[in-house]
Amino acid sequence: MAEPDTLLVGLGRAIQEARGEIRISQEELSLRTGVHRNYIGGIERGERNPSVKTIARLAAALEVAISELFREAEG
Repeated sequence: MAEPDTLLVGLGRAIQEARGEIRISQEELSLRTGVHRNYIGGIERGERNPSVKTIARLAAALEVAISELFREAEG
């Protein structure tokens, strides 16, 4: 089994925390972004490596800057 990528795990955690702050489910985030709920779950677990466009869609739906997600991911 491959070692988890710390940046992807951090990004997933940042997305999950931002989603929690606005109190929406993965399903709702999926509806707002057009990204499948299962894929969002994989991102939040650090198992997926989303494209910049996908990250931008998620950030817009979560009403946070992309830079904020990465800042949280690195911290």
